[in-house]
Amino acid sequence: MKARAGSSAGAASGSAASGPPASGPPAPGPPAGALRRPSRLARHRRKLVAAAALLAAPVLAHLGIGAATRIEPPPIRAVAGEPAAGPAGLRVLGPAYARRRGRILEARLAGSPEEIGHQHGRLFYPEMVQNEDTLHEQLRRYVPVAPLRWLLMDLSRLQFRGVDEGMSDGVRREIAAQARAFSPDPFDGVLPTYHRFIFLQSLYDIALSFEHSPLIGCTSFALTGAASAGGHAVLARNFDFEAGPVFDEGKAVFLVHEQGKIPYASVSWPGLVGAVTGMNAAGLALVVHGGRAGEPRAAGEPVVHTMRDVLGRARGVDEALAILEARAPMVSHLVMLVDAAGEAAIAERAPGVPLHARRGRGKVPLTNHFEGPLAGDPRNRRVEAETSTHARRRRLDERLAALPDGATVEAAVDVLRDRRGPGGAPLPLGDRRAIDALIATHAVVMDATARVLWVSEGPHLAGRFLRFDLARLLAPTFDPALDPAEPEALPEDPLLTSGDYAAWKRAGSPHAGGELGSSAPGPSAGDGERGRDAP
Repeated sequence: MKARAGSSAGAASGSAASGPPASGPPAPGPPAGALRRPSRLARHRRKLVAAAALLAAPVLAHLGIGAATRIEPPPIRAVAGEPAAGPAGLRVLGPAYARRRGRILEARLAGSPEEIGHQHGRLFYPEMVQNEDTLHEQLRRYVPVAPLRWLLMDLSRLQFRGVDEGMSDGVRREIAAQARAFSPDPFDGVLPTYHRFIFLQSLYDIALSFEHSPLIGCTSFALTGAASAGGHAVLARNFDFEAGPVFDEGKAVFLVHEQGKIPYASVSWPGLVGAVTGMNAAGLALVVHGGRAGEPRAAGEPVVHTMRDVLGRARGVDEALAILEARAPMVSHLVMLVDAAGEAAIAERAPGVPLHARRGRGKVPLTNHFEGPLAGDPRNRRVEAETSTHARRRRLDERLAALPDGATVEAAVDVLRDRRGPGGAPLPLGDRRAIDALIATHAVVMDATARVLWVSEGPHLAGRFLRFDLARLLAPTFDPALDPAEPEALPEDPLLTSGDYAAWKRAGSPHAGGELGSSAPGPSAGDGERGRDAP
């Protein structure tokens, strides 16, 4: 550094001697031996490089995960067509249609997987946009920090990158056609449409794989033989699903005619390809309840697709159990089955565990805990200790025990609307320990013998229950244009006219109980007594 400074000084004096005379004394140079200070950028270069790498790493990882986990649609046959307006608000697309029955959507979907997917995507495009927007809003509400949402999405993409492999070819083609028909797609910045729809069709399983899933809260019961009017086989259920009011206000009854399968009805919401509540033309009825046992798996068949295939193929409980036994589930759950012959069973399913079936007759209750070989599973014990399953089960046992033989549909609806605790103890409105906690997105009473559904109109169970005659609606010759009459209905709950429901809404729709809300440490008296294995 010293030699370099001297040379610079000599060059400067030589230049001055040969140039024009200076107007003043030359500017003093730096003192000999002085060090030039490096710039701030130079001093912090390593830190800046490290910071840039830290910032870039998540972005690069996100892009890499996106490229490595993309789920591609299968090749499908192109389907065209747009809905046309018919009389009395009817929307028609080929053999498919959609119309309002009270506040419930009724729709027929028919044809090949591609045709059904296209019909679904075009007939219900506005409703599907609204439903998905609600799900994204819920995600933003519970995970308000955007980078955390991206991380959650990336982890889900990694964990469930092969979730479509458990779906049948027909289901994948139907979802691909539905995704193609969902245009324009306002959410394509989240995930490509087909990939996102695959995840949405697996939402039940993905949600149940989390420890505090909102799906632990359903209540159902079966009535067979002398227990119900005329000896009919009846299955009644509350589907508790706290994902937003749109799934209650926009519920739909789908009448599905798949090629080569038994026609069936599914009560759900626009966009869902599978089934959680349904009955087919042969009189087989089923419902799904969330449960926790065993280890969730990222591979297997999503439960809503298994249920749909059961409805399309099984004519009775035995055939349904055989189909369930042959399928590998992703998460644990319970399935209640009733058929027109009066058979009833509860299938307890968990990944990697043989199916366990509990047969039942007369009055058969179900909430959310396992009672077979999985009863001792630590996750099931936690459900029993920390959720409302036993409180609801004890109250359900009481109501069923007090139900006289020959119970009518009206009596079944009254049980579903029960808002008291065990022993008839009063509970605040919305308490999750009640059978009706004002969280159900649909409630249904299914008469498997008569092939009739009674479906709650909303809000929750407080509105009317509308009658859907499947023997007529599932007939190949049924023409909705020739059926303008309003459906028969059971009256709304007095809760709506008393002012109590409105007051509860004004108070913010509070919900006590639920997770960590069961005041019942022990099992209900009926556990293990009803619904035992058939001898």
